[in-house]
Amino acid sequence: MKELEVIGKNIIRVDGLSKVRGRAIYPEDINMDGMLYGKTLRSIKPHAYIKVDTSKAEKVDGVIKIFTAKDVPFNSHGVLYKDHEVFCSKKVRRIGDPIAFVVAKNNRIAETAVRKIEVEYEEIEGVFDPIDAMKEGAPKVHDGGNIVHHCKIRKGNVEEAFKNCAVIIEEEYKTSMVDHAFLQPEAGIAYVDEDGKIVVCAATQYPHFDQEEIAEALSLQKEDVKVINPAVGGAFGGREDITLQIHIALAAKLLRKPIKTVYSREESFRAHCKRHPMIMNYKTGADKEGMLIGMQAEIIADTGAYASWVNNVVRKAVTHATGPYEIPNVKIDGYGVYTNNPFAGAMRGFGAAQVPIAHELQMDRLAEKLNIDPITIRIRNGFRVGSTTSTGQVLNESVPLINCIEAVAKSLNLLGGK
Repeated sequence: MKELEVIGKNIIRVDGLSKVRGRAIYPEDINMDGMLYGKTLRSIKPHAYIKVDTSKAEKVDGVIKIFTAKDVPFNSHGVLYKDHEVFCSKKVRRIGDPIAFVVAKNNRIAETAVRKIEVEYEEIEGVFDPIDAMKEGAPKVHDGGNIVHHCKIRKGNVEEAFKNCAVIIEEEYKTSMVDHAFLQPEAGIAYVDEDGKIVVCAATQYPHFDQEEIAEALSLQKEDVKVINPAVGGAFGGREDITLQIHIALAAKLLRKPIKTVYSREESFRAHCKRHPMIMNYKTGADKEGMLIGMQAEIIADTGAYASWVNNVVRKAVTHATGPYEIPNVKIDGYGVYTNNPFAGAMRGFGAAQVPIAHELQMDRLAEKLNIDPITIRIRNGFRVGSTTSTGQVLNESVPLINCIEAVAKSLNLLGGK
């Protein structure tokens, strides 16, 4: 067998040494001659109609220009749905929505001008509980309904299955919103290069999506936008949605000057997405030997004010809702729901990280009720070669779950239960 070049060997990461030695170049490290500085004004209300007056801020000495919705050629963006506005035009939908972008000679002037922008908020009723948001008559976050995505799995007949169960466990589980808290807050610099192209240097996870969204908002061809990804100081999914990229690109295009923006930690928290909080209602039934017969689940993901990747996140949550267990009868409904909370998006696990809290606690409670060892009930129901998942996928190879559970249990001297 040919010797493997990577597996089993210590490989030096291509960017490892530069980061360890402090030589890596992050967006905040980049400076250019003639550079101007940008600062974003963000909403302090979760749901309100707005009127924006920049006249006093424009008179601050050193302010170059203040950008608002009227300056954006196509004022919508978003990875799956174009439900974000580059700058809110009439209505804000969450605390932290961008309203205006001040460009000035230095950061201090930009911050002073931001404080002088007058925003008149006409607050309207918001909705912060996704279950309330699903009800008829709930305040609408966007023009359509608040249910932005519904994903279903059907396998067998759960109603009949529950009639044959020796024990059924019904419980509700909740997970909370989580921030990525990556080390490097958002920063970027944009300029027009010698070929007339808009260049954006910003740490990102999706340069090609960024390029597409910047070009669309600025009504440019994709080829007229170049995205350069310097060193990335952590992301974990939090940089899959853009934040400052369009703002600095727009300013660079119109002012023909390099524009730099660096977020504080507080602004970073307000600007980027979170992990979806989920409400999970589970009903799981087994026979007296602990063999799973049926499972029904409703999973509601709060996507906040914007959809971001909610379709993908809910699909993953629904797909993994049974856990690594074979269940012949399954009915699962997953919903992604708009609220006026901070928006949720990609984060490690993409929806697969929330559901184990529910399906594993269900297994523990079934085991307790049947007086069966919790390891034994998992071994009896765990996926093996030949198992069929809830989506109908037949697992033909590489299914070492049982070997893993047995090895861990043996090492901890936990085998031997009923």
